[in-house]
Amino acid sequence: MEKLTSLEKYEIIGKQESIYEGIFITAVKTTGIFCRPSCRARKPKYENVTFYDTPQEALQNGFRPCKVCKPLELMDETPEYVSKIIKELHDNPYLRIKDYDLRQRNIEPSQIRRWFKKNHNITFHAYQRMLRINTAFTSIQKGQSVTASAFDSGYESLNGFNEGYRSIFGKAPTNSKDKTVLNIVRFTTPISPMFACASSKGICLLEFTDRKMLETEFKDLCKRLDAVILPGNNPHLDQVQSELNEYFEGKRKNFTVPLHTPGTEFQQSVWKILQEIPYGKTHSYKEQAFAINNPKAVRAVASANGHNRVAIIIPCHRVIGSDGSLTGYGGGLHRKKWLLDFEKTNSANWSEDDFN
Repeated sequence: MEKLTSLEKYEIIGKQESIYEGIFITAVKTTGIFCRPSCRARKPKYENVTFYDTPQEALQNGFRPCKVCKPLELMDETPEYVSKIIKELHDNPYLRIKDYDLRQRNIEPSQIRRWFKKNHNITFHAYQRMLRINTAFTSIQKGQSVTASAFDSGYESLNGFNEGYRSIFGKAPTNSKDKTVLNIVRFTTPISPMFACASSKGICLLEFTDRKMLETEFKDLCKRLDAVILPGNNPHLDQVQSELNEYFEGKRKNFTVPLHTPGTEFQQSVWKILQEIPYGKTHSYKEQAFAINNPKAVRAVASANGHNRVAIIIPCHRVIGSDGSLTGYGGGLHRKKWLLDFEKTNSANWSEDDFN
């Protein structure tokens, strides 16, 4: 993919599309302000703008950050007050935070409701309820009685617990011991927020939150693993966030977090080869096909890459066309180019011993 021209960048601004986050910065000469591509502020005239690759370049040229889109912060970063409440709930899933409790903390209930609806597509109270149900499920799996689990999780009646449990798992508590729970977390990165899901075995999904096929991936994952996706604590989720932070800081090129990626035998072989592509390098679909000893399976390889649910760690962004073109990428071609350029730059600047 060729670098975006100034006219192409100008066409992008004003559309409020997060997919171009991290690709460029718009600086407005008449106001002295610079913005991210998705800024909601009024679109300036073309002759009044100049473009930079990073916020740091804009600062060095005398521009100041926009107060609307806040380009020096990670996009859609979880507000500190929300992060504190989420941590508190995860530390004590039986806690119930009501509107009165929020107001006592000087938090407007409608504000936190909007945040959860926008970023998790559920209400704040539903998030709390799912945490309690997840904790109760774990207790039942460990042999605790349904009644004890129900009342321990804060339910005042067994009927209410059974109804809430069935609405999530589709089965009564006594009939769901074969079910699997996948824990989910949302976190921010320099190029967009991401979702990660994990079972007790490892990471099942790592995707940008605006991926168009995300809902389909969630449903397919739940079907393959006979699972439900719920918020909850999971050591694999902690590890993947830590390792990705190191990756984006340019300090890590290899990941050690365990993976749990259900798929066909062919898909598994393709995903294994993907993980063998060196950091900062690219392979073609044809090279992938040869690597699995099936040189005629170029299209099948491309399809398997497209069904990869674990971005970056299973690096399908490192696969390009035989002619060097950046072919399809579920996270968006501009993110693919960003990742390739980022890895190439770091490979040139760091020695082998600098990486984990």
